[in-house]
Amino acid sequence: MNSTKRWTIQLDALTSDFTHAFDGLPADQINWKPNPSAWSVGQVIDHIITVNETYFPVVEQLNHGTYRTPWTGRLPFLVDWFGDFILKGVEPERKRKVKTFSIWEPAQSDVPGDIIQRFAEHQKRLGEVMASCEKFIEAGTVISSPANRFIVYKLEKAFDIIVAHERRHLNQALEVSDWLNKNESA
Repeated sequence: MNSTKRWTIQLDALTSDFTHAFDGLPADQINWKPNPSAWSVGQVIDHIITVNETYFPVVEQLNHGTYRTPWTGRLPFLVDWFGDFILKGVEPERKRKVKTFSIWEPAQSDVPGDIIQRFAEHQKRLGEVMASCEKFIEAGTVISSPANRFIVYKLEKAFDIIVAHERRHLNQALEVSDWLNKNESA
């Protein structure tokens, strides 16, 4: 199995899980929030797409040979520490709430009802982007976070983070859906 296949398999499973859980929900249920400070299912999915798409320019620059790793990327202990720290922060179990960077905040208005279709299309594109990175994974390429240039980790760790982040938010969206179902049956 090539080195990127493990992530594309996981993306396919996550796409299926999101589709199975939320496809066919009307827009009002996609946008329902248990309280004003919580995210709706639609906002959760919009957030995932937003975060993932910020990695596309990095990969494009890698593929064109124009990417420049910041000086912090030359410090292996820092690369490993940041990668492990961020991966731990996006664990799917959601033991604690984590504030996202402002560039990754979800849409504040109603999310269109076609968000599940958009998500499935996005996941396909993400899988293609990951598959294009085989040589960078094998080379141990270090990138910076799209949210902060001095936060660095290996591209391989970035893909682990992306998949774990999606799982975390699948759990969050399922919790919102459960709250909605309890509210409707009450």
